[in-house]
Amino acid sequence: MIPLIELNEIPAGLLEIEDARDLHRILPHPTLLTLEGHHREPLFVTVLLHGNEDTGLFAIQKILKKYMDRPLPRSLVVFFGNIYAAKEGLRRLDGQPDYNRVWPGGDDTTSEEARLVAKVVEKVTARPLFASIDIHNNTGKNPHYGCINRLEPDFLYLASLFSRIVVYFETPRGVQSLAMAEYCPAITIECGKPHVSRGIEHAFEFVDSLLHLSAFPHRKMHTGEIDVYHTVARVTVPERFTLGFGETDTDIQLPQELEEDNFKELPAGTPFGRIRPGSDARFEVFDDDGNERFEDFFEIVGNEIRLKKAMMPAMITRDLKII
Repeated sequence: MIPLIELNEIPAGLLEIEDARDLHRILPHPTLLTLEGHHREPLFVTVLLHGNEDTGLFAIQKILKKYMDRPLPRSLVVFFGNIYAAKEGLRRLDGQPDYNRVWPGGDDTTSEEARLVAKVVEKVTARPLFASIDIHNNTGKNPHYGCINRLEPDFLYLASLFSRIVVYFETPRGVQSLAMAEYCPAITIECGKPHVSRGIEHAFEFVDSLLHLSAFPHRKMHTGEIDVYHTVARVTVPERFTLGFGETDTDIQLPQELEEDNFKELPAGTPFGRIRPGSDARFEVFDDDGNERFEDFFEIVGNEIRLKKAMMPAMITRDLKII
């Protein structure tokens, strides 16, 4: 069983950590830090669910430093997640499940990681929560944006405080924001690439603004305040096919500039890759119900994979391991 450390005060050395790979020296296991504030309903924040996404850690450091000598305006509960992967500078360790796929509501209910986060949810929901934030980074070039799982006024308002770009998604299951949406307005924030000061500052400002927010206004968002995009399909590459960028001797060759198209609407017919002549290589495309839908979104013309309809890609990366 994975131990869960529970703390009610800031441990010595936490605010001095400059590299997430050193966090294990202060917090050797996943940790739940609870700090009381003026407003009793806590803001719940999760960081390092992916061990190489460190923006959340440094944003929380800035929050804790700001309120070192004064009360927090609102109670704050922080879950420091995959400490073990952070030590190695990895998203997750080999053999580990993804710490953002094991939350209640997903398929994994029996792994040690799933039992760990189930315990975390049980503890943090023992009293009413104000809101939940899961802080992440992207591996590819993307603007900062928020992801929500319900199109309700409080969720949309929460997202608008971070970015006008909002992604609404229903799959994959087992993510933190879907689990916490059962208890309070919840959001995943994507803060660009790790180690970038603007992403840290943006996450810090967002958390700080919610610590000061006394209540949600319960109003409908007006057209033009935010841009809401619905995730309709997930594109993956079957492991049996080799993959590369540019002119590579692989089953599928992706364009070098592909990640430049994140959050840009692309017209039907846009090239998305080339396949080796004579190969049966192709993407797999799954909708929210897990149905394979390649032919609804792509077509193969000659050796070229092209978009079949106008679409907007997001979260594309050049990191082949992540793909």
